[in-house]
Amino acid sequence: MCVVQLGSDPLSELAIPDGTTVEEHDLVTEGDVLIGGQSTVEFGVRGRSVVADERVRFGGHIEAEGDCRLDMWCDVQDNVLVGEDAYIGERVHIGGELRVAGDLDVGDDVDIEEGFEANGWIVIRNPMPTIVFLFVYLSHLLRIGEEAAAKDVLDEMLGDESEHDPIRIPRGATVSDDAWRVSTPATVGDDCRLHGNIRAKSLEVGRDTVVFGSLRARQDVVVGRGTEIKGDVTTRNGDVRIGPGAKVWGDISGKTVHLHENATVDGTIRAREEMRMHTEAVLDRPDESAAAMAEMAEAMENGDADDGDDEATSEAESKSTDDGAESEEETAADSKNESAEASD
Repeated sequence: MCVVQLGSDPLSELAIPDGTTVEEHDLVTEGDVLIGGQSTVEFGVRGRSVVADERVRFGGHIEAEGDCRLDMWCDVQDNVLVGEDAYIGERVHIGGELRVAGDLDVGDDVDIEEGFEANGWIVIRNPMPTIVFLFVYLSHLLRIGEEAAAKDVLDEMLGDESEHDPIRIPRGATVSDDAWRVSTPATVGDDCRLHGNIRAKSLEVGRDTVVFGSLRARQDVVVGRGTEIKGDVTTRNGDVRIGPGAKVWGDISGKTVHLHENATVDGTIRAREEMRMHTEAVLDRPDESAAAMAEMAEAMENGDADDGDDEATSEAESKSTDDGAESEEETAADSKNESAEASD
């Protein structure tokens, strides 16, 4: 679960949650999608709710199960389908049609090439930009001393109470089939499947993930257990840490390279300082991957079976003890009778 503190910037890094996939040029997640201003997302986007700051460009369609909020000057090349309410800022361009199951709040000079449809209320005005709206609303709640209410609002907007963490794309990012480029740190979750080279300040890739591209960072790069990188892993000034069972199809280059003894590298390893072999995990975060859940379930089943065997063994031992006690009592009684007969 992703925890966002009041006062922190939720878009200070590229964050790809567990289970995110790129399917036929669509970025698919079960959580929310939060996108910073002046970013370019060449994929279509499918998620729970989609929130985009000013001047975000989408190269495909948007499908949101919940709300969709597009700030001023956003550009969507295809359709926008919204399961609940939509907030469309002024001068937004939508290359397809806009369909909204709930209410539609739309600004001036919005260009929707194939028309729009909403089942709820349609209000034509200039919706307040998302960032300004959040700032004004939270400032008012904090001013009247409603800290708990402010945290609840922030958690709801940022998906903190959701079962799934949101995708967070920082300001000025470029996301496409060719490359994911950000100037911030980047974190990729477990069980993901991504296309494109990833470029970031620092990189951490989770467990059992497949990246069809290379990793490049200015600082440290970490690759978790069982992950496949179908390209190079390169860092300019940091270290590279490769976890157990990971496979790198290309070269590895870094200041110090920490390679697990069970990892596989098809290319060349270049370490400017030293190379170290290790036998430890490289990620500190909890392992919630499907493989870990399966192992836990199997361990629990085996534990139950062992408990059953222990109970059966205990019952057998108890029965054996009781039978032994009865035999001793019978032997003592027979001896007493024999003594009485001898006296007679």
